[in-house]
Amino acid sequence: MIEKLLKAKHWQLFTLTYGITLVFQIIVMGTLFSSIALSRNPDPFFLFDFMKYVPLLILVVGGVFFGWIWSVVIGLQTKVPDEAKMSLKRFKIFFFIPIVYLVVLALLISYLTLDISTNTMNDGSITRFQPNMAIIGGFVALILPLHLFSMFCIFHSFYFVAKTIKSVELQKSVEFSDYAGEFFLTWFFMIGVWILQPKINKMVNNQEPESYSSEIS
Repeated sequence: MIEKLLKAKHWQLFTLTYGITLVFQIIVMGTLFSSIALSRNPDPFFLFDFMKYVPLLILVVGGVFFGWIWSVVIGLQTKVPDEAKMSLKRFKIFFFIPIVYLVVLALLISYLTLDISTNTMNDGSITRFQPNMAIIGGFVALILPLHLFSMFCIFHSFYFVAKTIKSVELQKSVEFSDYAGEFFLTWFFMIGVWILQPKINKMVNNQEPESYSSEIS
């Protein structure tokens, strides 16, 4: 799987992350506007039919993105010079915390969506919406600290990705000023994937370091 993600084309990664999300949003908005156009009193609760797919969407998109991060850091380690090696133990610990957060968030959305959909009558009115507050409270108590710490862990992973790519490219130990560009390109992955992935493809294909920054094919 690591090799497949490292050799994947930029457009493939973009499609599996932002492309899927964009298509989903277009379908939802198209259905909403169609409902408004065809009925004076559109049923807003039909949106909950789409909400049940959101947890799956979170897991798929998050799985591809975090899988890419893991693949870059772990898969390119053999190409990192000895003097630029980093602590992978720390990376692995911080890497899995946001994944736990995404799973918890997906479970919470699934629970709320299921509770609403199972208590909605055919005419769209909600007969009862009394979710177990103990469960909701437990999820919220877990999500809030996880969300904040996950943000730190994600940026930590961006740091590892950027430093790994630049260390392989320059074949030496690097400072933040050297890989700041790669850091922000990883952060804004929608744009960065078109620049970073061709570099990574060349690294995996054992091309010479000076060719990593050449024109994107």
